[in-house]
Amino acid sequence: MSDQIFITEETIDGADDGPLAGTTVAVKDNISTEGVRTTCGSAMLEEYVPPYDATVVTRLKEAGATIVGKTNMDEFGMGTTTETSAFGPTENPVAEGRVPGGSSGGSAAAVAAGEATLALGTDTGGSIRCPAAFCGVVGIKPTYGLVSRYGLVAYANSLEQIGPIAPTVEEAATLLDVIAGPDDHDATTREEGADADYASAADGEVDGLDIGVPTELVEGADEGVVERFWDAMDDLEAKGATVHEVSLPSVEHAVEAYYVIAMSEASSNLARYDGVRYGNSGGFDGNWNETFSETREEAFGDEVKRRILLGTYALSAGYHDKYYKKAQDARAWLKQDFDSAFEDVDVLASPTMPTPPFELGESLDDPLQMYLADANTVPVNLANLPAISVPAGETDGLPVGVQFIGPKFGEKRVIRVGSALE
Repeated sequence: MSDQIFITEETIDGADDGPLAGTTVAVKDNISTEGVRTTCGSAMLEEYVPPYDATVVTRLKEAGATIVGKTNMDEFGMGTTTETSAFGPTENPVAEGRVPGGSSGGSAAAVAAGEATLALGTDTGGSIRCPAAFCGVVGIKPTYGLVSRYGLVAYANSLEQIGPIAPTVEEAATLLDVIAGPDDHDATTREEGADADYASAADGEVDGLDIGVPTELVEGADEGVVERFWDAMDDLEAKGATVHEVSLPSVEHAVEAYYVIAMSEASSNLARYDGVRYGNSGGFDGNWNETFSETREEAFGDEVKRRILLGTYALSAGYHDKYYKKAQDARAWLKQDFDSAFEDVDVLASPTMPTPPFELGESLDDPLQMYLADANTVPVNLANLPAISVPAGETDGLPVGVQFIGPKFGEKRVIRVGSALE
């Protein structure tokens, strides 16, 4: 096994039978596993061992899955490449010398390399779909509230969801069937969609389906990515779907709104890591403020510090209305834009990522470039919608993914259209 794919390799056995019996699952290292350390890819939690299982882990075990380890990730989920991990980067198993995407890069790499049949990732702004696209596998970001977040170490609560990564759409849908549904431990979960049989939707039947392509999500992408995208649309038209362009003007502001909201939530969520309540402690030297700041200076990486600083600034007195409130207004506008688009189309389609996988080290010097790479994925999280990324061939030998977005709890729709491309 590749040591960069997993932070901790540990076998956790599930029940003797169930829909996932005989299946191995890799779990992202920000999802709690009782008795098995859960680091979030950070030196801050290097020794942390949770006393309980996340709800999704309980459901995996009940379904008969064997968990084979905790996968590498960008520190606290902050990154698009899995290079901000305190444990070093993961290499893309299908594109040598390139990143696997992030922040669930270890999970996608585990599936692409055959180290696990399936994997769980988390998606705050594209962190399941990006690595799925970069590693040539399938990833589903469920509707907000479909899958319990109990036991997920929080980064940005209003945006994040746990979801499946798998070699095929049907396998991803089967894993979604296991983890979906309401949970008494998570008040944001919903009854809706709990009884759906997602795996049965992977029938490739798209005759009569209306697919809208938001021009704003295609314009900035690399030429080779755009070519593969339109090839995929041609395939779907040949199977009876209708494809036409639509406009979502609000997505132009999605990246700015997303980073203000995500960083603001991160700054309040990560305040607990002070070396006293949570996190590695350097010991008390007589001054609490200095002890806190030393702990945080030593144990957090650059990207996490950057986001805490920006988030704290955005929430500070005098700036709250200027940044945070504006970002929430942009989020409301985006939701309305999506709602009106879905009055006319069944699903929306775009390239998952505007470029093929970056070279290792390439984006670390330019965080802004990394943030802009999320342009096609973050609108989905802001609007709390479901989306899937499916492989759509290669450009210059590098994987390209196509993303399908559905209306709230429209998972079956995106699964169906995704499976038609396989």
